[in-house]
Amino acid sequence: MIKVRDLYFSYGRDKNYAVSGVSFEVEKGEILGFLGPNGAGKSTMQKILTGLLPVQQGEVTVAGHDMRRPGRDLFNKIGVSFEIANNYHKLSGLENLAFFASMYEVPTADPMALLRMVGLEDAATRRAGAYSKGMSQRLVFARSMLNRPTIWFLDEPTSGQDPAMTQRVKEIVLEERERGVTVFLTTHNMQVAEDICDRVAFINEGKIVDLDTPRNLKLRYGEQFVIVEYRDAGQLKKQIFSMGADKDRAALAALVGERPVETIHSQEATLEEVFIKVTGRALRG
Repeated sequence: MIKVRDLYFSYGRDKNYAVSGVSFEVEKGEILGFLGPNGAGKSTMQKILTGLLPVQQGEVTVAGHDMRRPGRDLFNKIGVSFEIANNYHKLSGLENLAFFASMYEVPTADPMALLRMVGLEDAATRRAGAYSKGMSQRLVFARSMLNRPTIWFLDEPTSGQDPAMTQRVKEIVLEERERGVTVFLTTHNMQVAEDICDRVAFINEGKIVDLDTPRNLKLRYGEQFVIVEYRDAGQLKKQIFSMGADKDRAALAALVGERPVETIHSQEATLEEVFIKVTGRALRG
């Protein structure tokens, strides 16, 4: 559904590349997370894929459309949820959706149903200019679903949301994936990516430094530990063993055989810890 080959992009049309030599593919019904800190090239990549920025050097294909000449039909197939809410403030939430629905040349979803989906039904007739940041972001998210897109571009879709709405957004994305929608997610929220992405690409300074499933990345770069709580002379004690060290594995086996063990927990690296290890940068750096 998405193919990118040796893509370069420079805002100054010089050698200062925001995207540098990037190549990847996204299959139908796959959620690919494009992960990195602010300024790493995530939003630039999404803007190229959605036709907001030109293809300067390289090849980009979205739903069979060459993005050097995408064609009008492409925009009936894709949905875009922008990080910065760009609603019409003088229109209500419902009027915003109705207006944008009128621009499509394909059947669209019921605007009120979409507002209910994101918890905005009680604010449907309120002017969008009076919405909070989180509400505005939910309106943009709902708008991106109007045309029932087959390829869905999400830029920080949980920004400004409380934990309950963050969970709801993740559920909606997974439901859309189940009906075959391809999702391209840009975010620096590694927990969201870990929860819903089939694969993730780490991008740093415009380059993809690794691309794999969250599980494989954690196994490859993260150290696994086992935390054991046990009784010693009536006192509760805790010890941590590295599963990558022969000495620790032997000590763990001895402890389990000699002491009354109360709990054993495995602990693996988080995706954020792996990103920092691979790139040397913090996510919000």
